Amino acid sequence: MSEQTQESGTSRPRRVVVVGAGMAGVQTAVALREQGFQGAVTLIGAEPHQPYDRPPLSKAVLLGKAEGSAFDVDFEALGIELRLGSEVLGVRPYDHELDTAEGPEPYDVLVLASGAEPIRLPGVEGVPGVHLLRTLDDAERLRPVLARQHDIVVVGAGWIGAEFATAAREAGCSVTVVEAADRPLAGALPAEVAAPMTAWYADSGVVLRTHARVERVEAGAVVLDDGSRLPAGAVVVGIGARPATDWLTGSGVELGPRGDVVADDHLRTSVPDVYAVGDCASFPSGRYGERLLVHHWDNALQGPRTVAANIIGETPGVYDPVPYFWSEQFGRFVQYAGHHESADTTVWRGDPAGPAWTVCWLREGRLVALLAVGRPRDLAQGRRLIEAGTRMDPALLGDPARPLKAATA
Repeated sequence: MSEQTQESGTSRPRRVVVVGAGMAGVQTAVALREQGFQGAVTLIGAEPHQPYDRPPLSKAVLLGKAEGSAFDVDFEALGIELRLGSEVLGVRPYDHELDTAEGPEPYDVLVLASGAEPIRLPGVEGVPGVHLLRTLDDAERLRPVLARQHDIVVVGAGWIGAEFATAAREAGCSVTVVEAADRPLAGALPAEVAAPMTAWYADSGVVLRTHARVERVEAGAVVLDDGSRLPAGAVVVGIGARPATDWLTGSGVELGPRGDVVADDHLRTSVPDVYAVGDCASFPSGRYGERLLVHHWDNALQGPRTVAANIIGETPGVYDPVPYFWSEQFGRFVQYAGHHESADTTVWRGDPAGPAWTVCWLREGRLVALLAVGRPRDLAQGRRLIEAGTRMDPALLGDPARPLKAATA
């Protein structure tokens, strides 16, 4: 184990190593410095690029409106050592060492922020013209594809599929989206809430094929399981993501059924001196009474503050956020806050056929989640009401002209 100093009779870590240079990893390193950590901080990233933000990849970077999305962080000034293009192979928690392609890396405290990786479509590995959209390299490979205005087939009508389809239409491509389920966002939203979003595709000139599975990809075409052939100069697969944790197999770090690192409410893992944050980690939510695995940007922004505070040990905190997410698709700004799975009441604000509406979910009279389309004020007020556990009056809540904060019981 690496050497530690003694401060006020308490063992303090001298060296923190963070695995993963995405939002969660970068923000953990920055939060440690902001909260006064004086020891060594090393940030290890698998990609060779300067750490960057991912949301612009499906928007400005993809369309050539921006060359990149590097974080505005002066790592050198903060005394954060960047180790980029470095593959982490495993961890030996009881030796307090990482195994990397360059050799062993000692740590006093380790933070797992390895993120998520896209789920791949079986049978198309290595097929020319098949793309994912997760990394800067992915976006740069796809940018000339859009510029040539190919026929595009998008596999998956989730958040990333809708965002890519939006960008492809903006670039002038012909776009078909194929979805195995009966509707868009089937894994994220109830059927009655996702139903109005189906029309967004046709309104934007995108063909949406539901109940459709890809049988195979051929040169210039996608063949579906019903035998139909879709012209495809390129195929983009967006069928979800899973925690990038295969490298932890056999380490003793507990993994959940979804491959998630099982963290507690302080974001500590099952082994000493190891924390987990962001897309790779699940945590127990006292607010919602279940374990949450949140693959959203805001979770990767908020969690690091808790991790840093707990590492420093001065203001240890419990992590129990109101999850938040947004998406820009088909000319609409969609925002979601909370977690609706345990709701017992659904209240609509506004006409879902119109340009702006909100769905609110209540449990025992309290707001637990909401989806806002073109109503950012509803989202801002609703997020605070969820955090406060405020009781709502469903009759007042259903009036879209009434501010959400004025619909309390």
